[in-house]
Amino acid sequence: MMKDLFEVKEVDRQFYERQLQAFLPNRIIDIHTHVWPDRIRLASSGTPVRAVTWPSLVANDNPIEDLFETYRLMFPGKDVTPLIFSQVSMDYDIEAGNEYVRQCAERHRLPSLMVAKPEQSASEFEDGIERGGFLGCKVYLNFSAPYIPEKEIRIYDFLPPHQLEVLNRHGWIAMLHIPRDGRLKDPVNLAQMLEIERRYPSLKLIIAHVGRAYCPEDVGDAFDILAETKNMVFDFSANTNACVFRQLIQAVGPKRIVFGSDLPILRMRTRRICENGRYVNLVPAGLYGDVSGDSHLREVTGAEADAISFFLYEEIEAFRAAAEAESLTQSDIEDIFHNNARTMIDGIEVPRR
Repeated sequence: MMKDLFEVKEVDRQFYERQLQAFLPNRIIDIHTHVWPDRIRLASSGTPVRAVTWPSLVANDNPIEDLFETYRLMFPGKDVTPLIFSQVSMDYDIEAGNEYVRQCAERHRLPSLMVAKPEQSASEFEDGIERGGFLGCKVYLNFSAPYIPEKEIRIYDFLPPHQLEVLNRHGWIAMLHIPRDGRLKDPVNLAQMLEIERRYPSLKLIIAHVGRAYCPEDVGDAFDILAETKNMVFDFSANTNACVFRQLIQAVGPKRIVFGSDLPILRMRTRRICENGRYVNLVPAGLYGDVSGDSHLREVTGAEADAISFFLYEEIEAFRAAAEAESLTQSDIEDIFHNNARTMIDGIEVPRR
């Protein structure tokens, strides 16, 4: 008998059964998942590290079989369809990762995105999406030119206008993890997000993680500004802040919010808190090795550690609390966890494989 991919404890079963199972619709689309085999890892890229390192503690790889097993273990009784894309680190072979995703999407009839790099010409970018049968692209600040300091990276440095023009012409998706220390409230981010919406109205732009607004201090006046938008969509993957979720709901309404997990990272056993405007992931002592060098991780022990469940459960519970506070209906919840993504995906003509 095969061993389960990870342990589901009694605390997890109770969390799911008491707080999440009835809240979640029977059909779910997970708009934000990474799948990749360990074999695409490179020896060393030599490129600057421009992201937090704690996610690498959760999983060395996430083949499609592990993703399906994760859903089986974490969402009993639910039918979950993922939108898949590969790793977004220069420590991996990006082309091999895209090919793996292409094969998985074709074999399992799943929607997928191509991980794109800004140096791709318009024709290379377009051809890659069409040949792979992708619905658009996933972009990341890691792929910006190495001479640009991390704090100065702009959206256009890794999602350039010539690629936006291609996406807009086809009505394809761009999954965007915004850069910069200011996160959602950063004025450069906000200006470029608004400009993208105005200049590329047919693009299906998804702002991942609610613009990385993990704490209330990350918001500023962003939602006052973004309330004027009409097209961009927000996923709340890897975010557990009910206060931020309430502001998002108030600003854009339930039709422009979609569920995403950011698996496999959200298999992490953690509870997130905010301190002085920074997020801290509380983890059981010893579970993830030496975490003393990461300011976003803090070990806890005893009863506090025993009560910690999955990051993904914490995310959904925070959204459940926000939805209840904002009086969202069951129909709204079905839209957010399934229908909005279904409409977006079905509205794209899948390129011929």
